[in-house]
Amino acid sequence: MSLRIVAVHERTAPIASSIRNAYIDFSRMTTSLVAVETDLVRDGRPVIGYGFNSNGRYGQGGLIRERFAPRILEAPPASLLDETGGNLDPDRVWAAMMANEKPGGHGERSVAVGTLDMAIWDATAKIARKPLFRLLAEREGHEADPRVFVYAAGGYYDAGKDFSALRAEMRSYLDRGYTVVKMKIGGAALPEDCRRIEAVLAEIGSDARLAVDANGRFDLETAISYAKALRDFPLFWYEEAGDPLDFHLQASLAEFYPGPMATGENLFSHQDARNLIRYGGMRPDRDWLQFDCALSYGLCEYRRTLSMLAAHGWSARRCIPHGGHQMSLAIAAGLGLGGNENYPDLFQPYGGFPDGVRVEGGYVTLPELPGVGFEGKAALWREMESLAV
Repeated sequence: MSLRIVAVHERTAPIASSIRNAYIDFSRMTTSLVAVETDLVRDGRPVIGYGFNSNGRYGQGGLIRERFAPRILEAPPASLLDETGGNLDPDRVWAAMMANEKPGGHGERSVAVGTLDMAIWDATAKIARKPLFRLLAEREGHEADPRVFVYAAGGYYDAGKDFSALRAEMRSYLDRGYTVVKMKIGGAALPEDCRRIEAVLAEIGSDARLAVDANGRFDLETAISYAKALRDFPLFWYEEAGDPLDFHLQASLAEFYPGPMATGENLFSHQDARNLIRYGGMRPDRDWLQFDCALSYGLCEYRRTLSMLAAHGWSARRCIPHGGHQMSLAIAAGLGLGGNENYPDLFQPYGGFPDGVRVEGGYVTLPELPGVGFEGKAALWREMESLAV
C-alpha cells in the first residue's frame, strides 16, 4: 500500500503574556498546533509531522479545520507523493491545500497554510530519516551548515519595567551568549525611547549590538523623526518603522537613515515580498528581510520568495526570519540564510532551541534530529505529542 496522510489533528493553545509592543499587547494571543499523521509505522508508532504558527498572529483553527485540512485528506493519496511514491511532496500537498483559492488576500489564510506546511515538511524529513536542514541543503545541491547566527529579541514594554529592569534583561542575553539584542520602540514618546536606548547601550557596551523595532507603528512624519534621532546611535538595525504595506514610507526613510533597516515579517506572500523589493527602497548591501515562513504560506512559498530575491540581486544571507521558532532555524541552516530571531524568555514552549543547545558567540549549532527537531525540546514535545493521542 502506498504512503498516505490519514489524519490532521489541530488545537488552539494560548501563548498569552502581559507584554506589549508599540501596536498590540499579548494578553490574549494564541497559536495553532497541528499534527499530520501518516500510515507509515516505525518502531511501533506512526510517522507524524508537527507544526504551529508564529507569535503575533492568532491561531487559525477555523481555517485549518474548515478548508485546508479537508483538502489534504480528500486529495487522491498518490497525488501528494513525490515521483518515487515513497515520500510526501510538500509542493504537491501545498497545491492541494490552495486548490480553488483566489489570488490575493494574503493574511490569515497564509498563516493557516504555513502552519500545515511546517508539519508536512517535518513529516517529509522524518520519512527520509534526515534533519530538515540537511534535506533542504541536499535538494539545493550544497553543504548544510548547522551553525546559525541568532539574536535575542525582547525589550518589550511591561507594567513596572523601569530602566534597571530593561538593562538587566539585556545583560541576561549577553550572559547567555548572544551578541545582538533587540528592544521595542514606539510605545513611548521619542525622548523616552531615546533614554531607553541609551540605557541599553550603556549596559551592553562593546559586548553586543542593539537593534530596535517599532512594529509598524509610525506614520511618515514620526518615522522620519525617529530616523533622525536613531542615526546618532550605533544600531544593528531600525525595524518596521511604518505599516508593512506602506512601501513609500519605507523607501522615504533611506534619505534620513543611512544605517541598516529591517522589515518583512508582516508580508505573507512572495508577491508582497516582491513589491517590497520593487518599491520599498530596501538596500541589498545593508538592509535585512524578515519574512516568516510560518506566517506566509510555509516553506514552499518561502523558496519562491528566495528565488524572487535572487532574481533581484539579493543574497539569502540578508534574510533573518521573524518568529524565533525551530522551522526558521532549520531553513536558515539548510538554505544559507543570515540567521534567525529568538525569544529567550517569551512565547514558550514554542520558541527556542532543542534542549541542550546553547548560544556561543551569537551562534547555535543544530543537533542531528530527524525532521524539524521538535522532539528534542521536551516541553514543546509534550504539547505536540498530545495532539495525536
